[in-house]
Amino acid sequence: MYHPMIGAAYTLSKELERFLTARSIAVWLCSAWEEEEAKAQLNGTDLILTVGGDGTILRAAQVALPNQTPITGINLGKLGFMTGLSADEAISRLPALLAGEGWIDERAMLEAELSPSGQGAEPVQTFYALNDVVVSRGSIARMVFIEASISGELLTTYKADGVIVASATGSTGYALAAGGPILYPQAKELLLLPIVPHLSSSYPLVLPPKTVVKLHIRTAHQATVSIDGHINLPLKDGAIVTVRLSSNTSRFLRIHPGSFYGSLELKLKGKH
Repeated sequence: MYHPMIGAAYTLSKELERFLTARSIAVWLCSAWEEEEAKAQLNGTDLILTVGGDGTILRAAQVALPNQTPITGINLGKLGFMTGLSADEAISRLPALLAGEGWIDERAMLEAELSPSGQGAEPVQTFYALNDVVVSRGSIARMVFIEASISGELLTTYKADGVIVASATGSTGYALAAGGPILYPQAKELLLLPIVPHLSSSYPLVLPPKTVVKLHIRTAHQATVSIDGHINLPLKDGAIVTVRLSSNTSRFLRIHPGSFYGSLELKLKGKH
């Protein structure tokens, strides 16, 4: 699965396709933005290679979800927190992966239920996120009021641009930019933190795995919910978004030893 807006991603994907086909390995090729087309080809797939950046992996995670198919990310982006290989080493490292020399890095995912009216009058929609679930203001630059409950207990009403619920994987994304802590990648804790709060609670919370976070939206104008940054839906006053740890996980096949702390500072500085 390749990033369709990066020419080099398609070029490298075709090169990988030729490399694998020459070794009698069946291959399918698809834009990461064509989720349904990719899902239609998933059965029988042993590994998904993504060519792009972390955003490409987030889209691939949605495709891989039903079978929890392993993903190996090849980085053409900037940070590449989730990718496992650089573009320069993709071809040279593939034989080792195919020979079974890699290891599985399993990451927690979030499950989000959207009740559009909060009254049960409309069907509840369920989504899954590898990074985060963000409830925020829409196109109008006015704060929203978000009543947050933790496992049935009222926490506070945020007056802010929005609220982020992030997984450990998402702790190095939007949550980090909003002032949240970095969690170890395989951790199962959740992060809850507001975006630009105004005269309301500003501290981030690290919540245990069994926590259920309920966000009740109060707004006179349209708000939005964003799942991993690429599934975006409008929210009206009264909508409820409930987030918990999912029983599903994302699985990454990696060849390099786990060295999260060793590479963290380099990646935060934009170095690979």
